Amino acid sequence: MRHRPSHCGQCQQSLEGVDGEVVERRQVQEVPPVRLVVSEHQVEEVRCPQCQQVSRGNFPEGIAAPVQYGTGVKALAVYLHQYQLVPLERTVELLQDVCGCRISEGTLTSWEQEAASRLEPTMEQIAERVAHSPLQLADETGMRLGGKLHWVHVNSTRFLTHLAWHKKRGRAALEAIGIWPRFAGRAMHDRWKSYDGYDCEHSVCCAHLLRELTYLSEHEQQEWAADLKDLLLSMHAAAQRWREQGACRVPPEERDAWVAQYFEFLTHGYATQPLPQGQAPPPRKKGQPKQSAAKNLLDDLLRRADQVLAFLDDLSLPFTNKQAERDLRMIKVQQKIAGTFRSEAGATAFCHIRSYLSTMRKQGHSMLAALTAVFTGTPLPVAWGIA
Repeated sequence: MRHRPSHCGQCQQSLEGVDGEVVERRQVQEVPPVRLVVSEHQVEEVRCPQCQQVSRGNFPEGIAAPVQYGTGVKALAVYLHQYQLVPLERTVELLQDVCGCRISEGTLTSWEQEAASRLEPTMEQIAERVAHSPLQLADETGMRLGGKLHWVHVNSTRFLTHLAWHKKRGRAALEAIGIWPRFAGRAMHDRWKSYDGYDCEHSVCCAHLLRELTYLSEHEQQEWAADLKDLLLSMHAAAQRWREQGACRVPPEERDAWVAQYFEFLTHGYATQPLPQGQAPPPRKKGQPKQSAAKNLLDDLLRRADQVLAFLDDLSLPFTNKQAERDLRMIKVQQKIAGTFRSEAGATAFCHIRSYLSTMRKQGHSMLAALTAVFTGTPLPVAWGIA
């Protein structure tokens, strides 16, 4: 659309028919009205002129009801509820207001169950690829199912996300999900002991350590904790510098200096944990003796020193497993919105759909295109995901 003056701004001479020149452009972007497009399918009967037999045509595959919604509507509805976490009732209202699409909450739930069922093979592919990746990031978080505490476990890489729920948090859940028993690479996780039982290389997430060290420093005035926190952050900065220079590891001389400081601070920490004066050591009891949080952390930092400092020897390793935490974060958001899952089928559908969409997002696909592919019966393929 062109806008030109009708008269000269000075002498009021008519400019009708005088050539002009475009000197400035401005654009307005707008969303067109969204309305459902109805495609009608009609079946014909034809009588053979030779034998008079009446033959009937067939509806295309998937056209099973007098009135039904297409894959695009299903994909949009599931995207809004499962990915954008719009509450169920409001998703139904939004579709009616924006698209003129009148569906019930039960219909949307059935579409999500359909998607989850179609994604079963995809979930197996994701689990298989994570299990054979050189590096996986693992974490877990609580969720409410029928008002009771359950757990969602994540196993992920830079390009893959696998979410699964279980009644248990520990070894029974990891065995049932089935990724850990097959995994032979390096796993990064927090200090949850259930992970330690698997025969693979382990790295400790330093973000978890930094949070614990911050607490001990600020709330219990443990000076060694503040020193060690600063040291870990300095190590991380040094590793990042060498990574940017194309190195595969921190040079041995510098690495050894960092490690020496690490153990020096541990030594200082142990020196601040003496028995209270005037008290003898308590009599030995079965099991582990009760210790302070500071002493427990010191023991773990000593025992897991190679797991904590592995990123100095292999610069391809991340400093934290924040990727796994990000992959779990929407579980917490969903719980804040809905409070609890209503059924096991609903929890399973959420894990399947979120796993698929998170994986597709990591691999560069459109979420709506990915969901539309699910409802056409051909979910997008999962590329091999390296860590």
